[in-house]
Amino acid sequence: MPLFAAAALVFTSVLAGLFSQRVGFSFLLVFLVAGILAGEDGPGGYPFDDARLSFWVGNLALAVILLDGGLRTAYATFRTGLRPASLLATLGVLLSALITAGAGMLFVGLDLPTALLLGAIVGSTDAAAVFALLTRSGVTLNERVAATLEIESGVNDPMAVYLTLALIALLTPAGATVASPMAPAGGGSMLAGLALTFLQQFGWGALVGGLAGLAMVALLRRIAWRDASGGVLALLICAAGLAVFAATGWLGGSGFLAVYLFGLIAANRASDSVNQALPAMDGYAWLSQAGMFLLLGLLVTPSRLVEHLLPALGVVLALIGVARPAAVWICLRPFRFTPRETWFIAWVGLRGAVPIVLALFPMMAGLPQARLLFDVAFVVVLTSLLLQGSTIGWMARRLGVVLPDPGDERAQRAVFRDFVLDATVPVGDVCTFYNLPATADGSLPLGHWMAAAIGRPPVAGDSVRLGPAMLVVRELREGAITRVGLGLPGA
Repeated sequence: MPLFAAAALVFTSVLAGLFSQRVGFSFLLVFLVAGILAGEDGPGGYPFDDARLSFWVGNLALAVILLDGGLRTAYATFRTGLRPASLLATLGVLLSALITAGAGMLFVGLDLPTALLLGAIVGSTDAAAVFALLTRSGVTLNERVAATLEIESGVNDPMAVYLTLALIALLTPAGATVASPMAPAGGGSMLAGLALTFLQQFGWGALVGGLAGLAMVALLRRIAWRDASGGVLALLICAAGLAVFAATGWLGGSGFLAVYLFGLIAANRASDSVNQALPAMDGYAWLSQAGMFLLLGLLVTPSRLVEHLLPALGVVLALIGVARPAAVWICLRPFRFTPRETWFIAWVGLRGAVPIVLALFPMMAGLPQARLLFDVAFVVVLTSLLLQGSTIGWMARRLGVVLPDPGDERAQRAVFRDFVLDATVPVGDVCTFYNLPATADGSLPLGHWMAAAIGRPPVAGDSVRLGPAMLVVRELREGAITRVGLGLPGA
């Protein structure tokens, strides 16, 4: 009977999720709601309060999801997204946590250390939500925006984990131990070792993930000639990724970072083998997401959640409307993102399973207000998936950060303009032929002149004004502009 109930619940959730996408609701939201309905306050009436089981299942699922995300990330995206995403994943998480802590004190009535812990719990974006919803948003984002969001969500978890564990250590009474399997030893006396913990999280994560990825590449190249189906390769890669995740955690590093780097290196250096495994990996990732969100939904008690609903909504509004935008604008300012791109990245600060999993840490550590933190984190996730997750496509089109469908000629001309120019033509010749203002160095190839004018790694859709004309990057090859669109007044 339990097997039937579990299978029926997953089947119903997937079916409902397929229909929910037609009206713009997040697929992941359906799994979360299904878990709530199956719980003790819902029609299912199943009582569930095993925080430790939820913690382990959540971490296992997140490892598979991050592995799948790494396997689908190309090295080329790092050209445009690595530096801004790295700043968002570190300083951005810290700024979001600090500003959200103020909202926790104001709306929830928390003391400063506990409010900071709440900020750390909800401070990072969620890879499962970002990877899934960007893929199924129905729009193609420009490379700069998509790469920044994907890399940020893949590498910002270590910072959130570090802040959460550090603050739990500060809040844990002297002599007590932090009852989290991922917490460093030492309990409340860890102040002197926080810097070391930070280095361990990022250092071991990068080292183990990188070395394991290279080892996996060597293995895949040796067995590529054998008769191994995509399903077998996917199972091999998934098992190796989970081993990397567990080993890194055992060493005190970030398993999240390690498994993402493992997948990234394996996919880009052994692409032939990995490409065969991607369809099966997609199934593993969706199964992980389904199980994780259903279980986390079961853990929630809606009747108790209502008590904290209004204060939690205040935290949500502060996070979405103030903390995330402020952090994004500060972090992206040096990289010359356009205001529209910056506003969109600020909007897609999706919170998903990671904050709920992190909210289990205080419960396992036995902190007095742990259940309150969990309830607030759950409201944050639910609202984020409902509000932000269901409006990604609409917001992308509204802010103009989408690339047109190759088959839509009208949309292509609206973005890339009417005329197509070879980027190797000297910019001076273009100015002379179209009667445009002369540039400082007319001998420069048009593509080189545009790249200098843009001032950051160019992507398709970037534009530069030259007198009355508008020049648009139409095509790139290995980061270099090869074709340019030209729009003239009245054309």
